[in-house]
Amino acid sequence: MSAISLKNIYSGKVRDLYAIDDKRMLMVASDRLSAFDVILDDPIPGKGEILTQISNFWFGKLSHIMPNHFTGDSVYDVLPQEEAEKLEKRAVVVKRLEPVKVEAIVRGYLAGSGWKDYQKTGSVCGIKLPEGMQEAQQLPEVIFTPSTKAEVGDHDENISFEQCEAIIGKELAAQVRDKAIQLYTEAAEYAKSRGIIICDTKFEFGLDENGTLTLMDEVLTPDSSRFWPADQYQVGSNPPSFDKQFIRDWLEQSGWNKQAPAPRVPADVVEKTVEKYREALNLLSGNS
Repeated sequence: MSAISLKNIYSGKVRDLYAIDDKRMLMVASDRLSAFDVILDDPIPGKGEILTQISNFWFGKLSHIMPNHFTGDSVYDVLPQEEAEKLEKRAVVVKRLEPVKVEAIVRGYLAGSGWKDYQKTGSVCGIKLPEGMQEAQQLPEVIFTPSTKAEVGDHDENISFEQCEAIIGKELAAQVRDKAIQLYTEAAEYAKSRGIIICDTKFEFGLDENGTLTLMDEVLTPDSSRFWPADQYQVGSNPPSFDKQFIRDWLEQSGWNKQAPAPRVPADVVEKTVEKYREALNLLSGNS
C-alpha cells in the first residue's frame, strides 16, 4: 500500500481508515484477505480496487432506499495529486458515523453456517424453517439474522432478533432489519438478471449526527456476500462461488486448524480468486 499523508485511525481485516477532519474519513480497501477471521499472509493483487468498484456500484444503485456514507468529495479533494492518483480506485471519502453495534446479515438461501444450524435445529438463528429443506435451497422468505461485531481476530457471533433489540433498542433494530431486507431483495433481483445469485450478505450501518440510519463500509461485495453463478446453481449442492469461498474451500481441504498463521496460498489459487472477483464486477456492472 502506498504511503498516505493522513493519520491512520483504524486498520481492520481488509480496510484502513484515515482522518481527514471531524466529519470525514478516507476509507481505503487493501488487498488483504481474511478467511475464518484470520488475515492471510498472501494479498490478492487488485482485490481492493475491484471491491471498491463493486461497492460504489451498489451504493449508487441503492441510494434511493436510504442514505449512504458518501460525502460527495473525491480523493483529489483531500489528498495530494500523486497520492490521489495511486489510490483513486481503492479509496473513498466517507462521513464519520456512529457505527450501529450489530452486523445486519440477510439470507435468501440456505447455506454456510445457516445450513449447519438448520441441520442441527431445523432453524437458522432461532428462525424456524420448513422441514426437509436442502442445502442451497431458496428460503420461503428472506430472513434477517443479526450477529455481534467482533474485534479483529475474534469470531462474529449470531444472535437472535431479541438480543439485537436489547443491544441497539427496539426501534433501531426494526429499522435495521427492514432496510437490510429491502436492500438485499432489490439487489438480489437485479443480480439475478445479470446471472448472479446473491445467497446471503452482510450490511453495516451507522448513525449520522442527526441520528439518521446510514449505509456504510462495503455493500454486496464478494467479501461480504456469497455470490453464486446462476447457471451452475443446483439445489442440494453448494454451488461454486464468485468470492473468497474459493480460497476458503482450499483452506478447508488443506487440513488447517483455522488458527493463525494460515498456510501460504498457492499462486494459482490466488490468481483464480482475482479472476472470480473481476468476473463478478464485470457481470454486475455490464462492463468487460
